[in-house]
Formats: sequence, C-alpha cells, structure tokens
Amino acid sequence: MNNNYDNTINNSEKKYNIVIYTDGACSGNPGKGGWGAILIYNKKKQNGDNKEIKKIISGSNNMTTNNIMELTAVIEALKIIKKPSKITLFSDSKYVINGATQWLQKWQTNRWLGANEKPIKNVELWQDLLKLSTNHEIQWNWVKGHSTDPVNNEVDLIARSESKKNN
Repeated sequence: MNNNYDNTINNSEKKYNIVIYTDGACSGNPGKGGWGAILIYNKKKQNGDNKEIKKIISGSNNMTTNNIMELTAVIEALKIIKKPSKITLFSDSKYVINGATQWLQKWQTNRWLGANEKPIKNVELWQDLLKLSTNHEIQWNWVKGHSTDPVNNEVDLIARSESKKNN
C-alpha cells in the first residue's frame, strides 16, 4: 500500500477540533483501489491568529475491495492524529458510518461475530478503527456521495485517482 504523507498532526492543546472527509474507490470489486482523506484544522500562528490547515493523504492497493478502501481512508486519517481530539468525520459510505455508530460495539461484544454468528468481514480493519478512535470524540456523519458537498467531491476525486495508479 502506498501512503503519501510524511508527518502527523500534533498540537500542544489537549483537545482540538478536526474535520475529516474520507472516501474509498475501487475499479472492480475486488480490483484496483484507492483511498483519500482530507483533514481540516486550525493552527495558531506566532502572532496569535488562527490559520486553517488542509492536509490531504491518500494511497492505493492493486487488489482490494471498496469497503476496505473506505475503512482504510478513515484508519489512515486517524493514525496521524496523535493528541486526543474532537473530530467531525464525513463519509459517503454507509458501511463505515453504520459500522462505527451501530455495529462496532455489538461485534466487539459478540467476539467479532455478525448477526448470522459468522465472523464479520474486514475484522482486522474494524479492530484498528476501534483502537484508533478510543482517544477521540468522533461525530460520524454520512454525506451523500457525488452531491453538493465540495470537500466530499474533492476527496472522491482523490480516491478515484489513486485507484487508477499502477502499484
């Protein structure tokens, strides 16, 4: 997997606000896939003013699924946030949003088995997501894909562009 970022978001404040948009794309399912995330936060300048920072991260995989790319985008975004934060996360994946807000705690309680008592798909990724989200307050928001949200449309282009790369 290719990860195009080189540093982490680290701030001296105990909690700070970050907005994250994520998306995954796959050409074929399974097939070549890509993911992208846009993180937006404020950073204090030396003169005391706030400066809005927009950080873009992305990556790709030659043989994957759309759901894996959707989860990977969220996981990779959370990996670079080192301090406990208040995060407003937007995804056009109901799999990610419903998984994080409705299913994850049930899966954990049921030893990572679904309602059909079979192991859930992508369990390692869901476990990573759970581990990475514990120090943060995350508000999970579903946003309609390919709609009027310009940041969601931008992250969609990033993910689709990554899915077309040769790994």
